[in-house]
Amino acid sequence: MQNRRSSSRAGARCARSGVGVAAMVIVLALSGCAVDLLNPHAFDMFKTIPGSAEVAAPTAVPSPGAVNPSRTAKETFPEPPDPVAEAKMDEPPPPAPVDQPESADEAMEESTPAVDRVVASVDGDPITMQEVKDFASQHGQPIDTDDFGSSATARMAVKALIGQKLLEQEVKKYDDKVDEDQVDKYILQIRTEKHLSDAEFRAQLQASGMSYDDLRKRARLDLEKAMMIEQEVRAKINVSDAEIKTYYDAHKDDFTITKERLKLAQVLIALPPNPTPAQVSAAQKKAAMVRARALKGDDFGDLARVYSDDDSKSNGGELGWFAPGDINDSILAGVKSLKPGEVSAPIRTNHGFHLVKLEEHEVPGVVPLSEVKPQIRAQLTDQQTSEQLEKWVESDLVKQHYVETMY
Repeated sequence: MQNRRSSSRAGARCARSGVGVAAMVIVLALSGCAVDLLNPHAFDMFKTIPGSAEVAAPTAVPSPGAVNPSRTAKETFPEPPDPVAEAKMDEPPPPAPVDQPESADEAMEESTPAVDRVVASVDGDPITMQEVKDFASQHGQPIDTDDFGSSATARMAVKALIGQKLLEQEVKKYDDKVDEDQVDKYILQIRTEKHLSDAEFRAQLQASGMSYDDLRKRARLDLEKAMMIEQEVRAKINVSDAEIKTYYDAHKDDFTITKERLKLAQVLIALPPNPTPAQVSAAQKKAAMVRARALKGDDFGDLARVYSDDDSKSNGGELGWFAPGDINDSILAGVKSLKPGEVSAPIRTNHGFHLVKLEEHEVPGVVPLSEVKPQIRAQLTDQQTSEQLEKWVESDLVKQHYVETMY
């Protein structure tokens, strides 16, 4: 069976307004959304007051330590008088003049390497020039100047990191709201989606250089972020049926299928060449047992990993998408009457007995609104969550924290 995979499945495509390919974004795990922080208007509240390094945030009250200490010019004291010189003179000479920097900023620039220079802070937590440059490079927007005031990319990257810091501060409120059972279920979901056994998953994790404890910490943070977005933003969004219908009517091409395709998975109970009747009987009984477990509700991917003799077992039996003409005639006859989610009776071929699951079946034509309504609702909710998240950071979070820019 050859897998000639065609174009991606027809369906609603989420159009995130203002998000370019190279846009810097804060991605919140499980939220299904991203905030475009390179949008020129994304963080208009971070406007520097002329003649001041403080950000315009009228309701923010500076907390102790909010202003970065490195912003203060170091005191310079005259050299202590020379006792010998004093003995020779009726009155001590005035101390030699010492060059003072004109401002605190200049003092910082004279004493601090450019890459370590603090360019912003959130509640006293500094953001250095090097952090901003690294962040920008990671998001495909390298900064090649130390003069952040003259670089739009640098200023946007600083704003992006400020937004990230604000969200990091806010998510701390959810530290005690995620329990171990939720973390376990989340990791299980990740493993299941990857079609890996627990041993395979841990081996892959180790190969990537991450410990299981580190994964749990990361999973906990993901869940805390998701809970924060759900409660603060997503739960307040209500996508109406009228909005869904409008989107559906405007994107009919996205819901039009032009070619029939079937998405299949299988468990193969293999037979050797020229099998004996006893071998055929044993394989047939094994196939019947596996199918019975699938019908009872056992996960088909797990059954494939345990019982299948096909290479696809490592991927939970997943075979991918096929046009009807690309499928073995015997197998096509066994699956054409199935509904998505159903498993065929054992199908005999030269390779052995196949249990084939029909995962999805696309038939040419326009997909009815009733079938894609949940998908469209989820995507419009994601889109609105992205927009509202940005507004939440702008209108609420920035007023609850002390934010300062220094370029």
